[in-house]
Amino acid sequence: MEEIFDRRYPVTSFFLLVTTLVFVLMFLTSGFNYTSAATLYKFGAVYPPAIKAMPEQIWRLFSATFVHIGLQHFLVNMLSLYFLGRQMEQIFGSKQFFFIYLLSGMMGNLFVLVFSPNAITAGASTALYGMFASIVVLRYASRNPYLQQLGQSYLSLLVINLVGSILMPGISLAGHVGGAVGGALLAIVFPVRGERKIYSPGQRGLATLAFIALSALLLFIGLF
Repeated sequence: MEEIFDRRYPVTSFFLLVTTLVFVLMFLTSGFNYTSAATLYKFGAVYPPAIKAMPEQIWRLFSATFVHIGLQHFLVNMLSLYFLGRQMEQIFGSKQFFFIYLLSGMMGNLFVLVFSPNAITAGASTALYGMFASIVVLRYASRNPYLQQLGQSYLSLLVINLVGSILMPGISLAGHVGGAVGGALLAIVFPVRGERKIYSPGQRGLATLAFIALSALLLFIGLF
């Protein structure tokens, strides 16, 4: 395996390092209690009652993406990020991928705020589902055979994983659906490398407005 920080994929490497650092700090400060609700809350998990009581804690909508509940949760998500993140950086470029990852995670956590109002949740899967959905959307707009084939493959994975989110206990369906919705919109907002004309300026503008309006609506409902 290549070195941990790969200069060809700086954003993927950055997210991997930050998430790993948070996980290590959780263990060092809490020992084997690192999966407790108190530790998760301390390190930035989404907890809707706290956000409602103290709206200034909306930063949790971003920080929760870097917090994980147990070793298996951490390893599965980081392996997914390692491979999928590299593809995303190749397709969208590093700057665009940076925002797609963070904003998809935020949208997923907004869905949690509204539709899972009593749960404490965390994990990169909100952002990962956004990444899956963004590539799936390109499947129907791009004429690039590689993107079409990749999007078709990820469509199957997305559907299977969403069904699994329904059937498996302890999985945040709201976060996964929200992340996918966010990623789908952001795939229209941010241009693909070498294919900036996949969507017209008007379509990009509408997708941007839709993302902002949905985020604002969910935040309003979640807080009030």
